[in-house]
Amino acid sequence: MPKVLLSRIAMARSGDKGEGSNAGVIARSEPAYLFLKETLTSEVVRAHVAGFNHGKVRRYDADNMRVLNFLLEDSLGGGGSASLKTDAQGKTHGLALLRMELEVPQTVLDATPPTQGEGPA
Repeated sequence: MPKVLLSRIAMARSGDKGEGSNAGVIARSEPAYLFLKETLTSEVVRAHVAGFNHGKVRRYDADNMRVLNFLLEDSLGGGGSASLKTDAQGKTHGLALLRMELEVPQTVLDATPPTQGEGPA
């Protein structure tokens, strides 16, 4: 299976939620969503964000929107007004997830056209 960045098959939005943040991963095709729903577990995300999240990671599925929303419970060091972190707002946490490398079946890549400027799959 080809190893690609999560950004090849998904987009993300993120923001702060108190002393945690949320990062929504939005699949760019139905096959990508089904693959991510099986593969992108809370444990996988927690391992990937361990450098800045010191708490639990909870996943909430929104099947009708092809979204997996992850709540990173201790990623902001106390929140925007209490943290000494440079970005205590969580806006970059979605981008951090999109930098994750995954082994993705070729059938999923074929069903998920690359974004503009990305080139062939």
